[in-house]
Amino acid sequence: MLDEGYIKFSSQRRDGPVINAPALKELNSARTALFDLGLIGVLPDGIGYGNLSLRTSGLQFVVSASATGAARVLLPDQYCLVESFSVATNSVQSVGRLHASSESMTHGAIYAANAAVQCVIHVHSRTLFDWLLQQRWPATPARVAYGTPAMARAVTELVAQQTHLPVLFAMAGHQDGVVAYGADIASVHRLLHDTFLKTST
Repeated sequence: MLDEGYIKFSSQRRDGPVINAPALKELNSARTALFDLGLIGVLPDGIGYGNLSLRTSGLQFVVSASATGAARVLLPDQYCLVESFSVATNSVQSVGRLHASSESMTHGAIYAANAAVQCVIHVHSRTLFDWLLQQRWPATPARVAYGTPAMARAVTELVAQQTHLPVLFAMAGHQDGVVAYGADIASVHRLLHDTFLKTST
């Protein structure tokens, strides 16, 4: 079990090249824009927050690697390919130089729950988080902790209840945690960006 203060699942990683998905450049640009808004970054205790992923094929996806929150622009080798994951065994298998994001299980659960989803973005914002809960937007239960099989199951249930994309929801058991997902990078990024600006003015 990898224990770095933020990864809670068993992470099996092997070295190898990450698939250079055609849209990875677009994903990285969206990440930089969210970083500039403070939605991706590093907490005072040094732990990074915020991650993005892009489905490649089936249930495989490219995701920003663990401990990359401090970088404004990621290099290709700061992404990794999640080849498989298991909620039942709480494990993630990935390829790349770095371990997969601590939220990889959540990303995987969303892709598994809706075949139309191509992009998932997880950010942190106290303002947006509080607003989503106050306005009764979709949210996972407050008792469910991030990076756990319970969170993956809660996300699966939440996704099954949403009929239109893109979707934005709060992770009530993950302080300040917000997730957006949808059919393409642009629509997911736009939903996050526009909602955040609306709640922060």
